[in-house]
Formats: sequence, structure tokens, C-alpha cells
Amino acid sequence: MTHTADHGALMDQVYRHQRRFYDVTRKYYLLGRDHLIDRMDVQPGQRVLEVACGTGRNLAAIKRRYPQAQLFGLDISEQMLLSARAKLGPGAALAKADACAFDPRALFGVVAFDHIVMSYSLSMIPDWQGALDEAFSHLAPGGTVHIVDFGDQAGLPRWFRRGLLAWLAKFHVTPRWTLPAEMARHVSGAEVRQAALYRGYTVYGTLTRRSVA
Repeated sequence: MTHTADHGALMDQVYRHQRRFYDVTRKYYLLGRDHLIDRMDVQPGQRVLEVACGTGRNLAAIKRRYPQAQLFGLDISEQMLLSARAKLGPGAALAKADACAFDPRALFGVVAFDHIVMSYSLSMIPDWQGALDEAFSHLAPGGTVHIVDFGDQAGLPRWFRRGLLAWLAKFHVTPRWTLPAEMARHVSGAEVRQAALYRGYTVYGTLTRRSVA
């Protein structure tokens, strides 16, 4: 079995049952997702891809906020895609794929995206730097990768950080403390913006590909 297949099988095992109550429980600690959506500024007809779309919660919210957007989602877990398809119906094109290596033309018949969302996904992807690079490579000129994930917890008590890490480990989630630096690494080809939210609980940022002159 390949590494990709291994990770897909693990995610299916983790979420086979959790997907049924995932949205209800995660709203209490996946903070900043709606902050990201409100700041996307999606124009009519623009293409929006969510990498690791899970149950489709974010894509549904994007559809309500930007009803004329074209929506796409991919996830490595077929179990999660079952929930996403039920939630979104024909409102989004969905496909099973690896965040670190995917072909938009083969999956969706499109070449690039105006917006790519990575919401609490990098903390679950083993090769998260590779996934960040892959997403950026599929941006249209002027397009933006929108990221929200666990921050460094710098403004929160140490006991809280220890407890959170122990809890997240049960779900194979590992906060990426170097994420801000990895985002800045793309500065040669992108305009980078980032901010800490909720006393460092969450890091929010964007990578915008510079338009061709």
C-alpha cells in the first residue's frame, strides 16, 4: 500500500463514524473558519477549491456567502466525501485526491483556481509543506490561498496548550508551529499576509500569486 493509500485509509478509519457529528463538535475549537470565509471576496464566476474539504461545511458556507462562485472540493477520505456529497449535492464538484499531488484538469476539467481554502487541513497532512506548495502551484494569476489552522498558542496558558495537544493527538492532528515561516517562504512569488487570532489559538493567512505584468 502506498503512503497516500495508508493516509487515506487512516482518515477513513478515524472519520467513518465521526463524520456524522463532526460539524457539531468541531465548531467549538476550529476557530476562525468563518473569519476566513468573510474575507475571501469571491467575485461572481470565480473558482473556489477547498483542499481537504471534509464534510463540506466550509463549502456550504462559501456558497451561502458567495452564491455565484464555482465550488470544488477534494479530500483523501471517501468517508468524509460521503457527508460532503450529501450536504452539497450538485452545488460543488467533489473528488477523492491527495492534497500533496492532484491534477485539477483530470479531477474537475479546470486548470487553476481563483481561491484555494486550507482550513485546519495542514495540521492533518503529514507532508504539509508539500501540500502548501501544491495548492500554491494551482492558483491562477492574482489568485489566493486562504489558510486557517492552529496557532502557537503564545497568548494562552501553558496548561491549555498541553491539554490541546494531547486532545488533538487522539485525532492524528499536529499543529504546525512553523506555519507562519513556511508561508513567508513563498514571498518571492506571492504577497503574504498573516495574523494571529484569539490570543494565538489560530493563525490566519493568505498567499496571493502576483499577476503577470
